[in-house]
Amino acid sequence: MCESDEPSSVTEALAMLDRALDHLSTADAALLPAGVQAEALRALERAAAKHTVARARVLAAFAGRAAYEDDGQGSARTWLRWQTRVTPGAAAGAVGWARRLAAHPVIADALAAGELSESWAKQLCAWTDRLPQGQQGDADEILAAAARGGVDLTGLGGLAQEMYERTRRDADGDGGMADRGLWLATTIGGAGRVTGDLTPGCAAALTAVLESLGERAGPDDIRSVAQRRHDSLDDACRRLIASGMLPGHAGQPAQVQVHMTLAQLRGLPGASQVEAAWAAARAAQPGWLTGPEADAAACDGSMAPVVTGCVDWAALDRLTNLYLTTRGLQASHTASPADGSDGPEGDGDLTGTGQVAAGVAAGRSARVAARTANRCGCSCGGCTCPARTPLSPATLDRVRQTMLRLAADALSGPGGLASALRTTCLTGPDSRPSAPLAIPLPLDTTDAAPTIPPALRRAVLARHPICCFPGCAVPAAQCHIHHFIPRSAGGRTRLGNLGPACEFHHLIVIHTWGWMLALNPDGTTTATSPYGKVLHSHSPPSQAA
Repeated sequence: MCESDEPSSVTEALAMLDRALDHLSTADAALLPAGVQAEALRALERAAAKHTVARARVLAAFAGRAAYEDDGQGSARTWLRWQTRVTPGAAAGAVGWARRLAAHPVIADALAAGELSESWAKQLCAWTDRLPQGQQGDADEILAAAARGGVDLTGLGGLAQEMYERTRRDADGDGGMADRGLWLATTIGGAGRVTGDLTPGCAAALTAVLESLGERAGPDDIRSVAQRRHDSLDDACRRLIASGMLPGHAGQPAQVQVHMTLAQLRGLPGASQVEAAWAAARAAQPGWLTGPEADAAACDGSMAPVVTGCVDWAALDRLTNLYLTTRGLQASHTASPADGSDGPEGDGDLTGTGQVAAGVAAGRSARVAARTANRCGCSCGGCTCPARTPLSPATLDRVRQTMLRLAADALSGPGGLASALRTTCLTGPDSRPSAPLAIPLPLDTTDAAPTIPPALRRAVLARHPICCFPGCAVPAAQCHIHHFIPRSAGGRTRLGNLGPACEFHHLIVIHTWGWMLALNPDGTTTATSPYGKVLHSHSPPSQAA
C-alpha cells in the first residue's frame, strides 16, 4: 500500500473499511482459487481480532466520558442496544471486551497486531484472571509470547496451569525453589553443554523466549528446531548484554581481543623502518578468533590489540653463550628448554643487569677472544689461572631463563619493540590484523577502543532505520553494525561500508552461511548466497513501507 492510500482520519479509515468489506462480501468466493480462499479466511480472522480491539478502545473512551448521556441513556450497554441494534447479550459482550482488554493491555496489543484470535485472547484472559492481581501482567506476557512462537492452545493451557499451581504453592509457603539448579560445562574448543532443573516460572519464561525468537526467518532458513532454539537463546543473551542492563564485570564491559605475533608485526610493510627507529631512539607509545568468526567479531566490537611472541631457542642459546663467554665460563651441556631442573649450583649473581649490560657491550671483542680462549676462558698466553669446572645443566638452565626474562623486558615494555610496531603499523581505520598464531607469551597490549565510533554509529542508524538485509524489518537499534567489505579484506570503517544487520542475518546468514551483502549507490542492498541466489531490496530502508 502506498503512502497516499493511507487514511488521513478515522472517518476516512471507516469509509475504506466499509468499501473493503463490501468488496469481500460481494465477491464470488466459489470462483476463488483454494489458496486465495485460505488466505482470505486467515486475513478475515486477523481483521476480526483487530476489530475487537478497535471497538473495545473506542467504547472504553466513549463510556469514560459518559457520552451516552448526550443521547439520554444511562449506560454504554443500553446505548449500544439502541444505537447499534444489537441484542442485550451482544451489548454486554462488547462492554465486557472493553473492560477485559483494559485489564490485559498485553493481550490487547497482541490482538491489535493480529497475533491472537478473539477466542484465544478471551481464553488467555480467563486463565490469567485466576492469578493474583500483581502477577497477571507477567503471565499475559509469557502466554502471548508463547502463542507468537507457535505454541498451541493446549500448550498454553499447560503453561497457565503451571503458573496457577506455582502461585498456589507460594501462597502456602512452599516456594518450590529448593530443587532449582543450572549447570554449564565447557568442552573442547569452548563448546558448552547445559543441564538443569528449572522452576515452573523459569521454564515458562525460557519457553516463551525460545519460541518467540526461534521462528524461521523465511524460506531460506533451513535450521532445525534444535538449532533455532540454540540461536534464539544466543540471541536473547546478546540482546540482554547489548541493552546495558547487566551489572559490570569488574567494572569492565565485554570486549574483543585481537592477538598477533611479534613476527607478524615485523613482517608488515614499514616495520623494518620502525624497528630501526626504535632501536636508535627507543621512542614509542605505549576472544581468540580466526576466519569468518573473526570477521563477525570485528564488524561491531571494541578492539584491544595484544601482541604475542614465541621463544627462538637457538637465538636464546647464542645469547646465553655470549654471556658465559664474557664471564669466563663454559658449559658442558646444552640445556633443553624443558629441562626443568633447578639445582642450587651457580656462580655468583646470574641475574645482575649491570653484568649483563657489560657483557653485551663487550660482545664483539668477546667473540674474538673466545676463538683463542684456553680452558679457563681468558685470552692471554701462558695462562696460569686454575681450571674452572664446567657449569652444570641446572645452572646453565638458570642462566638461559635469566636471559629470556631480560629479553622479554626489552621487547615488551611501553617503549619496547612490540609496542612500537603495533602503534605505528596497526593504527588508523584501514588497519587489519593478520591471522593470529597460538603462542603463549603476551608482549604488548593497549586499552580497548570501539570499532564503530559513536558518531559514525548514529549516522549508520539514521541512514538505515531497519536491518539492511532485503526483506527484514528488524529495527536498527536491535541490530549489529556490519562491514560490507570485511576488515580482514581491507574494508574501511566508514559510512559507505557500514550497515545494520539483525542478529540472525549478521551472525548466521552472512558470517556462518556465507551470504554476501552489498550496498548499492541508490541506498538499496543486494544479498547474494554462496550458491548464486540474489535478493534485492526495492527501496532504501529509510523509505521502506
